Amino acid sequence: MNVKDKTMNTVTQKIIPIIDQGTAYGRPAPTYFKDLAEVGPGTPMGELLRRYWHPIGMASDATDKPRNVRVLGEDLILFRDKSGRTGLVYPHCAHRGTSLYYGKVDEQGIRCCYHGWHFDVQGNCLNQPCEPNGGRAREAKRQPWYPVQEQYGLIWAYMGPPERKPVLPRYECLENLDDGEFLEADDSSIGGGGPQIIPCNWLQHYENLVDPFHVVILHSGFSGTQFIPEMAVMPDVHWETTDLGVRTISLRQLPDGRTLRRISEAGLPTLRVIPSPRLGRNGAGGRVESLGWVLPIDDHNFRIYVVGRVREVGELSRMRTRMNGKLWEEMSEEEHQLYPNDIEAMVSQGVVAKHSEEHLATSDRGIVMLRRLLRQQLDAVAQGRDPAGVSFDFDASPVYFSAGNYIES
Repeated sequence: MNVKDKTMNTVTQKIIPIIDQGTAYGRPAPTYFKDLAEVGPGTPMGELLRRYWHPIGMASDATDKPRNVRVLGEDLILFRDKSGRTGLVYPHCAHRGTSLYYGKVDEQGIRCCYHGWHFDVQGNCLNQPCEPNGGRAREAKRQPWYPVQEQYGLIWAYMGPPERKPVLPRYECLENLDDGEFLEADDSSIGGGGPQIIPCNWLQHYENLVDPFHVVILHSGFSGTQFIPEMAVMPDVHWETTDLGVRTISLRQLPDGRTLRRISEAGLPTLRVIPSPRLGRNGAGGRVESLGWVLPIDDHNFRIYVVGRVREVGELSRMRTRMNGKLWEEMSEEEHQLYPNDIEAMVSQGVVAKHSEEHLATSDRGIVMLRRLLRQQLDAVAQGRDPAGVSFDFDASPVYFSAGNYIES
């Protein structure tokens, strides 16, 4: 082959470009786990959650002034009649649908502002003042209502089938108080890292409870030392499924040779059993000091109620996270970006996390276990069985959790 032929052969060779197919073009629309995220009436998770008692307000929230509340996608009216009984009723009057938010509360119940129909805390119609004899068939016109109880400074509601109403549970860590301790309730969503009402799906926070690794990255590095230096140590973690939820055991080897054993639990159905990341009073560790309940308001919002053992009034509220010395609502947008907290991590996943786009790793084993446990409870309810963690025994012992911070030599 002469030089001319070699030149022509070189010119005719094709260069095949390497195209990176990893761009965002053509990305399928994301989806989420509807069976786990949606909480309205008739949804799988909604029906499961309705088999348990939920805190819906502070005891002080129920007064003779009707209060709008939203729970599990349902709008309701909370009030306390002037005899001291608490009521939780469907908002629209059984007569013509006017909201009982505008009603007047008296010793016997609540009266609609439109035509005066009068209901007690269990929805019984007591009087229809525009009808002969106060309404001859008034007993048949019942206002929809839900059972409520008060415990630990909170108002609890059961919104499930009446024939399967369980006992409102008690908890060992809130029953057995040390000398000088008393119980305090808080509704500021301690543990959520932000405002009182957090604008994303409840599951995003509930799954956060079994993710101990974010404590090292988000809370102890990315946004500075938010708690104590010990929390910055990467833990050796394993998870256990219990009768009541998923337990996380994190072992941290401390510089002084001791071991910090930190045990936390995500309890059914929405319970956060998280020991203080500041090692409790005086840094000594010990059993968990408080319990929190994640209340799904609807599919796109949740809040957290907390009850704890304290020695000073206001001790719980002082547990709220401060970043750069400020509470979340005091921070500028620039500070939120520089010092993200749980709320930024959760809410930025979307109002409901895009589960189809997840790529779970070994550090997410607790999340996989929690989802599996929840789906087992969904199956139980669908098959006509009671979910785990409910009891019909009024003499049952208080629920015990092993959660806490334990310093070991």
